[in-house]
This record gives sequence, C-alpha cells and structure tokens, in this order.
Amino acid sequence: MPKFSYRAVNAKGRPMRGVVTAANESDLATRLEEGGLALVDCKEVSEKSSGIKAVFSGAVKIRDLVQMFVHLEQLQKAGVPLMDALSDIRDTTESPKLRDVMTDIYREVAEGNSFSNALSRHPTVFEKIFVSLISAGEETGNLVQSFEQVIRHLKWTDAMRSKVKKATRYPKILLVVVTGVIYVMMDYVVPQVVGFLKDIGKALPPVTTALIATSEFLSNYGLYMFGGFIILYVLLRLGRAMSEGFKYHTDYIALYSPVAGTLIRKISLAQFCQTFGILFGSGLEILKCLDAAKQTAGNLVLIEALESIRERVQEGFPLSQAMTKSGEFPNLVVRMVKVGEESGNLTGVLAQVTEFYEKDVNEAIDAMITMIEPTLTVLLGGMILWIAAAVFGPIYDSLGSMG
Repeated sequence: MPKFSYRAVNAKGRPMRGVVTAANESDLATRLEEGGLALVDCKEVSEKSSGIKAVFSGAVKIRDLVQMFVHLEQLQKAGVPLMDALSDIRDTTESPKLRDVMTDIYREVAEGNSFSNALSRHPTVFEKIFVSLISAGEETGNLVQSFEQVIRHLKWTDAMRSKVKKATRYPKILLVVVTGVIYVMMDYVVPQVVGFLKDIGKALPPVTTALIATSEFLSNYGLYMFGGFIILYVLLRLGRAMSEGFKYHTDYIALYSPVAGTLIRKISLAQFCQTFGILFGSGLEILKCLDAAKQTAGNLVLIEALESIRERVQEGFPLSQAMTKSGEFPNLVVRMVKVGEESGNLTGVLAQVTEFYEKDVNEAIDAMITMIEPTLTVLLGGMILWIAAAVFGPIYDSLGSMG
C-alpha cells in the first residue's frame, strides 16, 4: 500500500503531521478518524522521498521510548484505558517518527489486535524484548509491571551505550589529534626545514634522510591513503551486511583482539544477562528467554556460544552447567547462577549477575582509556623527538664544523 504524508488536527484542535500507510485518501481519512484525528490535507509520497525522509527523521531516541513507557505506566496505574493512553502519547510525543508509529499502533489496537502484536509490526523501533515483556503482561493481566521492566531495560541500555561511547569517543579524539599533528608536521613543517638542511651542503644522517623520505611519502600519497582507508571501511561494512561468514570472521577477530576484545566480550555478556534476567523475571519460560536474549549479544561468535547454552538447556541440563560448557562466563557468574537454581531465587541472582557485569564493564572501560592515553602521548612525543633529532642534529654538526 502507498504512504501518505498528511496534516490533521486532534480533538483539541492541535495540528498534527505524519506519514501513514493507507490504500487511498478515503482509507487514510478513515484510519485517522479512528485514531481521533481529522484529516486536513494529504499527498502520496514516493518510496524514494519517504526513504529520504526516514533517513533525515532518524531513529526514535531511547529518551522518547522511556517517556512513552513511563507515560503508559503512570496512566495504567491511574486506571486510564489503554486506548486513551495510546491516543495521549500519539498527540503529545515530540518525535515525528514515533508519532507516526503510534498512529499505526493506535489503529491496530482499535481494530482488535493486541498491544504486543501492534508493537511487533515495528521491529526497528521496538525490540523483541519489548514485545515479549508486553505479551507476558497481557497474559498475566499486569501491564504495569511489564512497563516497569521495559523502562528499567531502556534505562540500563542507555547507560550501557553511554559507557560504550565513553570507551570509543576519547580514543578516537586523541587518535585524530595525534594523526592531524603528525600530518601537519610532515606535510608542512618538515618540507620547509628540509630546504634549509639541503642548502648546508653536508651529508645528512640516516635519521634525517628517513624523516625526509617519510615526509615526501605522506605529501605525495597521504590523501590516497586516507581515501583507501575510507574505501576499506565501506567494503568492510558491505561485507558484514552481505556475508554471514565474513561477519563471523570479523566478529571473531574483534572478540579476540588484545585490548578491545575483552571489553566487547564483557559488554555483550552484560547485555545478554540483563535481557535474560528481565525476561525470566517477567515469567517467560527459560527457552524463550534464551531465544530473545541471545540476539542482544551482538557478536556472532558469542551468539553461537549462547545458542549452545539454549540447546543444552533444552536437552535438560541446568542453566549453570550449560553456561560452564560454553566457556564464555566467569566461574563467579556460573557459581552465582547455580546458587540461584538451588535456592529457587534465580531472578534475584540474575539481577546480581547483571550488576556484576556492569561494574566489570566500567572497570574495563576505565582501564582501556587509562592505557590508550599514555600510549598515544608516547607516540606523539616520539614523533616530535624524531623530528627534533633529524632537524637539529645536522644544524648542530654544521655549527660545530664552522667553529
């Protein structure tokens, strides 16, 4: 069905804009009317223009999702019907994309679909864990608890993403600064000094000739190298998107890299444990929890290891024993899970496991940043020392011979 860009007003006269799929203009008006909106005007948008709009509208932010589920939680506690709550969120959200999504969800729920089923139709906005938690709440009749669990998961995910950004942003900035300084010195400073050194008329030491050769190489091929890195990056992304085998091998290399590998492993396992713990606490059976949680690991190597855990649990092995055989979880975590199984308090233990990994990730990020900063500083200092020795050495020798 085609998509229509529309302008409408809600029951309070507030103007609304969005993009909705409909069979025709009449169907669009009916759908909007069912959602409590009166159509003002509309126009059909092509796939190309809607794709461009989707790119510029961006993804729905975690902050908007948190506000949405907090809103739903509070209204459910107050006894407000779900349809009224969905209508309120649709009319008040600041995100244009989320407003369009909520318009579709409101219509689908009004037509008799369950809320979880309506959410599942928008997988790019609502993850599987949201659908699973809401579905569990619908089965038990306790949507408030489901909303609380979704909010907790979203806030934890947001905090984890902030940690990952912290781990990568600072090294990237330092690397760009160091690379920029080295390039400027090699491309602009060194060539100006080289002319003076050549005018001295003396044989230049190896350290100076090496510096001159490096400077000339960067001046002649620096831009080509930069372009090559960009092409390599694009090819890497395309290869990962198009080939499962290539993605697995790159994930394997990343997972077993000297410094970043440990951090990747801890973050992935932390996401798995947190998701699994929330799903298990909502009352879902353990196999469904494992199915949904393993996808949050992100790394294919770890996902395969987590799949082996699911297979062993299905065969009748305890979760702790399956985790031991996977070889991916620390002994401390396995022992905690085993205690939880024996005591019947696996939900509480999984919360402790998540807390353990959160602290472990924080320590790993701080350790990596602490190591990268002096490494790049030493690299920059070594480069400056090389340039100083290569430039001032011949000058000093020339002045000595003149004396």
